[in-house]
Amino acid sequence: MSVEFHISNQYLRSNRNKGFVSFISGVSMVGLVLAVMSLITVLSVMNGFHEELTNRVLNTISHSYITETDDTLDNWQDLRKKINAQDQIIASSPFVENFALMTSKNASQGVSVRGILIDLESTTSALLDDIKYGSLSLNEDDSSILIGVGLATLMGTGIGDKLTLIAPSRNSNGKLIPQSQAYTVSGIFNAGVNDFNNNLAFIHLYDAQDLFALGNQVSGIRLKVDDLFKANEITNSVIKSLGDGYYGVDWMQQQRNFIRALNLEKQMIAIILSLIIAIAAFNIVSMMVMVVTDKKSDIAILRTIGMTPKRIVRIFFYQGLSIGFIGITIGTILGLILALNIESVISGIESIIGFQFFPKDLFYISRFPSKILLSDVVSIVLGAFILVIIAAIYPAKRAGKVNISEVLRHE
Repeated sequence: MSVEFHISNQYLRSNRNKGFVSFISGVSMVGLVLAVMSLITVLSVMNGFHEELTNRVLNTISHSYITETDDTLDNWQDLRKKINAQDQIIASSPFVENFALMTSKNASQGVSVRGILIDLESTTSALLDDIKYGSLSLNEDDSSILIGVGLATLMGTGIGDKLTLIAPSRNSNGKLIPQSQAYTVSGIFNAGVNDFNNNLAFIHLYDAQDLFALGNQVSGIRLKVDDLFKANEITNSVIKSLGDGYYGVDWMQQQRNFIRALNLEKQMIAIILSLIIAIAAFNIVSMMVMVVTDKKSDIAILRTIGMTPKRIVRIFFYQGLSIGFIGITIGTILGLILALNIESVISGIESIIGFQFFPKDLFYISRFPSKILLSDVVSIVLGAFILVIIAAIYPAKRAGKVNISEVLRHE
């Protein structure tokens, strides 16, 4: 251990016995602790929300889908066989999707209607994995329909009730005419995402073809691939194998704005909270300036016994670094502990104040998920330490410029 480091530690300990200087040192350290802890906790919670929302959305959509340039597909059975022959395709399912007006005895609502074959749809999407009421069945013969829990509430309907879908279709002359069909509610599902629960209905594929006057055509074929993050590459490969006239849309394109919004939100929160660390780090400047002023007589004595200005600078630079290192270390430990136990902490706060932060009927997620990323922790620690280094430079240089003759004259 160098002499400079030893003296800086002695000063750090001696400051505890000095009232105002000790208080300012404590405030600077606590500020740094709280700033680092807050940033680690908030980014971990943001990561948890990001992962939870992404997984929920990806579970409700296919990895990609393929259609023709006019958004319909002919001979989908043959195309599906060719698609399934690709090694990287796990499953595929045809679908018909369009908008219609849903009416009941109590209400009317514009909805997205999706025609599916249940056995195939369940292999590419998890939308219908949670059937709250009724059964997972779509029979062409009795014109059954599956609706989300939110839509069931909006329409005031339950299992066995009748719903009517009114959709635009073209007659033989090419004119748009309304076409209606009555359906019986056979099941009510919970997709886990309000947009789907409130605005989506499933009917049999053949019923959808009749409702939208598509004949034997479908809107497209959904794909499930073996590598989620190569969905675009795999989809393009499949399209090349099918020939010209087809195009594909992967999950990144379907949810591009959603994913960008999540990433932008995390970046903005990180920037804002980083300013708190900057403020806490630069509190060290004012604290260290006061320490240097308090230690002027010691500096003069050290200079008279032969210590150079550079070594004086190191003493106070090391002291600033020590305060910053302690604050960052404690803040990191507390941040990791809080991030790992955030759900129990929030549930405790909710039980005490009697208020739920994320009511289930208003938000996609009713809990506080947390995911700690090593890259985030390392970035926070390095960024905070760099700010501490910058903050410690000025007071240390000021200590090296103390005029010892003037100090000794007043002693």
